[in-house]
Amino acid sequence: MIQFERAIELFRGNLIEIGKQADKIRKKMHGKNSYYVLNRQINYSNICISRCKFCAFARSPGEKGAYLLSNEKIIEEIAKRETDEVHIVGGLHPDLKFDHYINMIRAIRVNFPDIWIKAFTAAEIDHFTKISNKPVEAVLEKLKDAGLNALTGGGAEIFSDRIRQKLFPKKSDSTRWLFIHRKAHEIGLRSNATMLFGHIETDEEIVNHLFKLKELQEQTAGFDAFIALPFHPGNSFLNLSPVSAVKILKVIALSRIVLSNFLHIKAYWVMLTPKLAEIAQFFGADDLDGTIGKELITHSAGTASPSAMSEEKLRKLISGAGFTPIRRTGNYRKAALQ
Repeated sequence: MIQFERAIELFRGNLIEIGKQADKIRKKMHGKNSYYVLNRQINYSNICISRCKFCAFARSPGEKGAYLLSNEKIIEEIAKRETDEVHIVGGLHPDLKFDHYINMIRAIRVNFPDIWIKAFTAAEIDHFTKISNKPVEAVLEKLKDAGLNALTGGGAEIFSDRIRQKLFPKKSDSTRWLFIHRKAHEIGLRSNATMLFGHIETDEEIVNHLFKLKELQEQTAGFDAFIALPFHPGNSFLNLSPVSAVKILKVIALSRIVLSNFLHIKAYWVMLTPKLAEIAQFFGADDLDGTIGKELITHSAGTASPSAMSEEKLRKLISGAGFTPIRRTGNYRKAALQ
């Protein structure tokens, strides 16, 4: 079991060395298998009261470019192509009632009874508690009853009060994020976990974030995957350079080493670029997420990645690096190839 000080030492050390250690763990857990899913990402609204300094996606009510998708439009988007999983996140809308979100999940479940519904960040769940005047447990239970399977894992950003005060003071803190995921796991909802890095964080804050996730996983075993999210500075309030490929690969490798109780480490190709996601399979990543369909948040910040990828191209991205592509469902069960 790796200790905090050793994790810092590895992270600050040689890329090849940390990569070898992560790859050894990955091979022991998954062999040459790399997973992907036919999924559809829905960003239902960019209207948000939080307005985090790193976000290029959010708009204020009435601002040019602000939008809110109807449930009918969401159903139409999901139905455009074969989909095993839907991923739904949006802004913290100041005017919508909690029933709006219940009806959204229920409409998806009615129209797609077998789909895996992964929706909302902990920040959105916290927002729902405020607009409904209900405790976290009650909000989660109602969403689960409507058809929700899992939380997305977003909204964690990085577990640092120092950074929160500087970059996202209106968003719930790390204690609240961890509490919400704990409660979700307790009632049988699954979730992913994320970390946004490459802005103003320190090495120690990166490692601390991973250790806090590991601790909660030891207690609940409710996390399916960890996703490292490199910050994209385009169109944000932060005048920073993009994260280097070396740092991205080091973070992915370190996450595989530290998060020994997480079964899956994702290389989210939308934020990494497809080429770097392909390379990340040699640095501990075993999952390349999915076909996506249409992603808006990272593209608002100017990512060079495409907004969607065909299953054929995704499989080639895996097999071209010498790995075996395994199509999965939302809960990581294997799906039959069509």
